[in-house]
Amino acid sequence: MCLSEYSVCSMRRQDAIRVLLFVLFFSVGAAALYVSMCCDELIGHYRNKQMLQAMEDSKSRLESLIADYDALTNRLEGDPNLVIERVAPSTLGTEPADSNAIYPKVTAEQLAAAKKALTEDIEQDQTEPAVPEWLRRCNEPRHRIILFLAGAFLILVSFIWFGSAKKTGLKQF
Repeated sequence: MCLSEYSVCSMRRQDAIRVLLFVLFFSVGAAALYVSMCCDELIGHYRNKQMLQAMEDSKSRLESLIADYDALTNRLEGDPNLVIERVAPSTLGTEPADSNAIYPKVTAEQLAAAKKALTEDIEQDQTEPAVPEWLRRCNEPRHRIILFLAGAFLILVSFIWFGSAKKTGLKQF
């Protein structure tokens, strides 16, 4: 029995489709298994990433404060009168030498309100890290089990239905 060219071409097309479907189902199943098993590690990764960003921001603020402090100390070392003109009125409560300078009078209530606002900002910065919502849902036990079973099912389907085709009735020349 002779095979026609159309039959061979059709078989190659079917094999290509079978391979494509196998890769698709297996990849989706493997990804589902990976996410279900490594969900905690992924959440830890997102938390560490956010903590690293917060530390880098804190470091840049500290470097800015250090640069400002160094500039001020250099100015104070260069001009000792600056201490008397600028720092003494605010720390000692004396009247400023410059008649055009305005030094605000701060009350205890205003200081308490400012302190409260700053502590609220700090508390907001220490909130729960921003983990994607899909990952948070996947971390729930029932969703992890469902995701694991769905991934295993897709891998089984890819091997059973799209695995190697049995070649029956074909004779090799």
